[in-house]
Amino acid sequence: MGTPVPIAKNAEGSVLRALRTPKLLRTEILAGLVVALALIPEAISFSIIAGVDPRVGLFASFTMAVTIAFTGGRRAMISAATGSVALVVAPVAREYGLDYLIATVILAGVIQVALSVLGVARLMRFIPRSVMVGFVNALAILIFTAQLPHLLGVPWLVYPMVVVGLLVIVLLPKLTTVVPAPLVAIVLLTAATVAFALNVPNVGDEGALPSSLPTLLIPHVPFSLHTLATIAPYALAVASVGLLESLMTAKLVDDITDSHSDKTREGWGQGVANIVTGFFGGMGGCAMIGQTMINVKASGARTRISTFLAGVFLLVLVVGLGDVVALIPMAALVAVMIMVSVGTMDWHSISPKTLRRMPIAETTVMVVTVAVTVATNDLAYGVIAGVLTAMVLFAHRVAHFTEVIPAGQADTDRDGAIDTRVYRVRGELFFASSNDLVYQFDYTNDPEHVIIDMSEAHIWDASTVATLDAITSKYESKGKTVQIIGLNDASEERRERLSGHLAAAH
Repeated sequence: MGTPVPIAKNAEGSVLRALRTPKLLRTEILAGLVVALALIPEAISFSIIAGVDPRVGLFASFTMAVTIAFTGGRRAMISAATGSVALVVAPVAREYGLDYLIATVILAGVIQVALSVLGVARLMRFIPRSVMVGFVNALAILIFTAQLPHLLGVPWLVYPMVVVGLLVIVLLPKLTTVVPAPLVAIVLLTAATVAFALNVPNVGDEGALPSSLPTLLIPHVPFSLHTLATIAPYALAVASVGLLESLMTAKLVDDITDSHSDKTREGWGQGVANIVTGFFGGMGGCAMIGQTMINVKASGARTRISTFLAGVFLLVLVVGLGDVVALIPMAALVAVMIMVSVGTMDWHSISPKTLRRMPIAETTVMVVTVAVTVATNDLAYGVIAGVLTAMVLFAHRVAHFTEVIPAGQADTDRDGAIDTRVYRVRGELFFASSNDLVYQFDYTNDPEHVIIDMSEAHIWDASTVATLDAITSKYESKGKTVQIIGLNDASEERRERLSGHLAAAH
């Protein structure tokens, strides 16, 4: 991608600083314009996926961007209508109509606000780095594959136009960064298309652009429990997918900009944006990673100004300058998105040197995240699959850290016979590591008294307490006594509270 415009560390994210500094303000304005141009064809495409009129997706992108510019917790991040949300709401539009879709979006916003207030954003800390890497790489692949329909079965002129666009985006930043290279590529290719009357697909071919402003509306649906039961599952899905993608994108932008965002505010900000969008007849949305990369990485934007202007420019372009925007060749936007894809991919993570050094479990998590995301075309499913895989592999790895060691010495009675056997248990005991614990003792041949020393172990869950109860029961069934010693305070408290109250599982 192009080299971002240099921004002083203490100036990043400051709206007032940008407003007072012409150079920074120009960066924000031009970034917003480039993002708006890239949003138009995608918003139209997502409207088609959802089965609604193009204006529903375009108005959603406008209201989402403008609202999140004020309510969001991550500066310079772009929110608009998205493919993942479109896929979720499509059945609602198909089976129940637009009014039910709008009601679903409003309810999804309310759910997002509630979940964020309850602290769901804090769950981000449980997403491993390997999932984040897989998320980024899958995103790059999805961005690229989304351009393939615009490259297949098209006039041959499209291909040289895409190449020219790529060359402009790559080479122009080496000469100047005054104007974002993607914007220059779009303007040049549009001018060439008009001047030479080139017959290539353009934005106008994607769908009709609206000619009026969005208006406030109330969905015409019955306010009843039946309506709530109908839309609630879809609303919960929209809320979950939107929060997950938005918080993941916020974390990605945090890493790119070396700054911190308020994830809780971003969560409820997304909810407010969806509520506003619903009341203006939009299809809902969440953070858009591709457009955010254009804004932050390619154009160098760092404040809420660019996000706000992206929405404003979008509305001005489609309503006031729709005839001009319709002439933009899709080849120009494809070139921009291909470079976004290249810049988004974490190439270091897939280099042979890195793969040889990385533990196989980490690589597996990354691959699962990428594979599921690409297969389902849904980033949320990929992240969930990656997290679940990481959990299973972690539990499997930690389970092997537990061991039972028979003591080297045992007490004897007056006749010299072994009277007591001591076992030492080491490690972290939870469902994965304690299930096999019951098989580590010699119930038949051990003497009458058995001591289990757990000074180097910790009990984490009820499964372990149930296992210890099972061990004790097996010895008692053979007329032998068991004494468990050495538990730390937390483990002892857990065992005293649960022991004898759990059904036998062995």
